Amino acid sequence: MARYRIGETPATSELAATDNLFIAAAIFGLFLGIGFTIVGLKAKQYWLASWGAGLFVVSVVYLIYLFFF
Repeated sequence: MARYRIGETPATSELAATDNLFIAAAIFGLFLGIGFTIVGLKAKQYWLASWGAGLFVVSVVYLIYLFFF
């Protein structure tokens, strides 16, 4: 149960996530995936490289879906 001051309304619409936030997160994930893949391959940490490659693929698929469908 949430408590609010008298006369205060809960902030719902001001803090709502917009599409721009998801696009920015996908682009950030795209670059982060590339970086993880490169660092993981150079350091021979293949779990990091596979995590980065997966992040890259998921980000690309999301952006393609968002802009073309």
